[in-house]
Amino acid sequence: MLKVKNLFKVYKNAKYISARNVSFEVKEGEIFGFLGVNGAGKSTTIKCITGIIPFTAGKIEVCGHDIKEEPFDAKRSFGFVPDNHAVYDKLTGSEYISYIASIYKVPVEEYQKRFDTLVEKFNLKNAINNQIMSYSHGMKQKISIIGALIHEPKLWILDEPMVGLDPQSILDVKNYMKEYAESGNSVIFSSHNLDTVEKLCDRALIIHGGTVIALIDLKEYQKKGISLEDEFMRLTKEASKEIDKVRADLLKQEEELAKKMGKRKAGKAMQKKIREEVFAQMEMN
Repeated sequence: MLKVKNLFKVYKNAKYISARNVSFEVKEGEIFGFLGVNGAGKSTTIKCITGIIPFTAGKIEVCGHDIKEEPFDAKRSFGFVPDNHAVYDKLTGSEYISYIASIYKVPVEEYQKRFDTLVEKFNLKNAINNQIMSYSHGMKQKISIIGALIHEPKLWILDEPMVGLDPQSILDVKNYMKEYAESGNSVIFSSHNLDTVEKLCDRALIIHGGTVIALIDLKEYQKKGISLEDEFMRLTKEASKEIDKVRADLLKQEEELAKKMGKRKAGKAMQKKIREEVFAQMEMN
């Protein structure tokens, strides 16, 4: 469903690599968790996967379509729910879903059935003809979810989908994730809620400092009685020590260069060094 291979992302003027050699696959019928502390590189990786931002190096395939070479086919293959429920506030819920369906060219004869099913599933029947600006945070999140699913994508991508939802809505979303995966589709979602990931996902990837530090089979963890929370805290703590050492060394190098050539030139020299490191790792891969 999804293949990410040797992904690198370096933002302009950045002092650090935001995504470093990230590689993983999401299998058919799998619910895949994406974990990391704030600033770990989760949202950056997801934005690269969805084509929202370009990446520096690597390869991303969605349902066999290269996101760079076949962007339209790749984007038709997934539905994306961002962490900011980006919707058009002046449209009604019904108008918004109809608009999204037209973009994805959902067949007219299938649209109404899908629409009715999803509106009922996420309990928006009484508000669907109201302007979205009147919706609560949770209702906006749910209309965003319906928009991501109306074209029945094979891959459903969610960035922090549970934030701001009430307990019933969280349960609705979790149940639909299970139902969606059981029908042969795949789900990948980022979350800070380790308990939800532990109970819901088949596997989970932990990213820290832009680097993958673990890919966990959660069913095996459950069999062995290993706590995801304990492992997450242990692994990220160990990784933080290594990252702190690397960043302290880079800072020291920049300070030494600044004394010789000035602060601005030192900054440019360090950015060049970062890009050279990326290209060197690309050649190794």
